[in-house]
Amino acid sequence: MIDGELGVALGRLPLIGRLGFGELRITQGKQTKHYYVDGGFVQIRANVVTVLTAKAIAATDIKVGEAQAALQSAAPAVTAEAQEARQKAQQRARAQIRIAQQTGE
Repeated sequence: MIDGELGVALGRLPLIGRLGFGELRITQGKQTKHYYVDGGFVQIRANVVTVLTAKAIAATDIKVGEAQAALQSAAPAVTAEAQEARQKAQQRARAQIRIAQQTGE
C-alpha cells in the first residue's frame, strides 16, 4: 500500500487501496514470489485480490545495474515538475534495488 504494508487473510473484508512504488509478495503454500510494482491500485473482494498496475517486474528480472545507473544519473531539476519527476524516478530505482537485494535475486 502507499502508506504501509498490508497482509490479506482469507475472509478479509472488501478493500480498495492505492499502491506506491514497492514490493508485492504473493505467497501460496510455502512458496513466495516477489515483484516490483510501479504504483497502482489493489482491490480485495470475496477472497480475490486484484492488482492494477502499469508495471510489475519479477524480482528475478530486476536489472540492478540499470536501476543504480538511473539513480545516479538523475539530472538536477530546475522546475517543480522536473523535480517531481526526478524524485519519482529515484523512488522507483531505490525500490527496485531494495527488492532485488532483499530477495537475493
